[in-house]
Amino acid sequence: MNAPAAGVGPLAGHANAPLAFVRDPLRLLLFVLTIITISRVHLHYPVLAKMRPVLLLSFLAVGYVYLNPRQLTRANVMNLWPMRLVALLAVLSCCSAAFGISLGASASFILDSYAKTIAYAFLIAVSIRNARDLYTFVWAYVISCGILAIFALFLFDLSSGGGYAARLDEMYTYDSNDLGLILMIGLPLNLLLLFVDRGLKRWALLAILVGIAAAMARSGSRGGFLGLIAVGLSALVLINGVSAARRFAVLVATVIALVVAAPPGYWKQMETIMAPNEDYNVTSTEGRTALMKRGMGYMAQYPVFGIGIWNFARAECTISPKAVARQFNGPLRCTAPHNSFVQAGTELGVPGLIAYVSLLFGGIIAPIRLRRRLPSSWRGGGPTERFIYAATSFFPIAMIGFVVTSFFVTFAFADPLYLLAGLMAGLYLAVDAQPQAETSGIAGRTQQLNPATSGPGWRVRRSAWRFFRASTSLIAAR
Repeated sequence: MNAPAAGVGPLAGHANAPLAFVRDPLRLLLFVLTIITISRVHLHYPVLAKMRPVLLLSFLAVGYVYLNPRQLTRANVMNLWPMRLVALLAVLSCCSAAFGISLGASASFILDSYAKTIAYAFLIAVSIRNARDLYTFVWAYVISCGILAIFALFLFDLSSGGGYAARLDEMYTYDSNDLGLILMIGLPLNLLLLFVDRGLKRWALLAILVGIAAAMARSGSRGGFLGLIAVGLSALVLINGVSAARRFAVLVATVIALVVAAPPGYWKQMETIMAPNEDYNVTSTEGRTALMKRGMGYMAQYPVFGIGIWNFARAECTISPKAVARQFNGPLRCTAPHNSFVQAGTELGVPGLIAYVSLLFGGIIAPIRLRRRLPSSWRGGGPTERFIYAATSFFPIAMIGFVVTSFFVTFAFADPLYLLAGLMAGLYLAVDAQPQAETSGIAGRTQQLNPATSGPGWRVRRSAWRFFRASTSLIAAR
């Protein structure tokens, strides 16, 4: 067995150690940065927004890392598949900018937004050394969902908007469909923490769970509703280690909160899902079906590098059939794709679509495969072991929530997916930080993934550890 890695915290290797927030300066900075990035709470407070907290916290975090590099994991995160795919998407985005329809628009988006998203994902990944670090960042996302739920319930008003149901309108954080995506990632992460936390934390998580369900009802999002169904069904199937009665109880509580908070006309609005041929998304030239068809046309025209990242709306007003033939009524609308798969394929080309889909479905399949390699004792072990074991079930459910809801929104290059990728990379690092992992052949599977085999003096530490094991074995034999 490898010796415990130096510099990963005194509780990193103890299975029975209680899970608690990590409070060193770097994790605190990233904890707050995650809350602000996901919840966008600063937009509600003009004074806070003027301070540009995302930029400030990012600058402080990078500066702290530069001055204290030992606070990062010693593993090479580029050996982990999530971060390789994130890096590949970053490279393909730069290529798409060079060969797309507007270099300036793509370059502006990369510099203003996407580069920060990529850097944020890698900063999260390299800052996870063990299960406690991972636990801290999961809590940051769940707290963000709690803030959004408070905003949805008490700050934002409902508006009919021409549909059957009144729904959240004029939000300055996310629109209704975007809110559904954020919450359908947060719901499984909330359930993950409910699985391991006790006391006041559990009561806070239950309150956030109810708030998420109520906010989903007020959003009136049909895509979010489909995501909720997908998350609920996958939770019943994939969660291992929680009794069926307990899973059913949580599901019933969520449904009750959804029903109680549902505004008038909500269920009639959801019924329209069963009649897609009568929906404007199918019948209108600006609906999602027409957008998808035009997107496939753009990808056929630019199959290798795509039309350029963030150029879909520009293509709608320049190279689309409606723009070329001028066969439209009213003003020409430069519309976003409203489908993350279409966005990735049209803007990055076929290679970008393959990389994007690989990241999504890898996030569903890979953690489940990892769970099969974990010791079965971890399912009922200490808090750290139970958290890691449960994460291999709840992370795939969170990705399923993203996959379903992202089919109706433009989120291929937004922060939530890349944060999920960083957390999944951290899951592998947390597994390797557990001393018991070697018994199942997980720790030490690659030298690069084991912090104990990096840094000065690791050979001496390993030799001393092996000598200690041999001595104790000899004593025990006598």
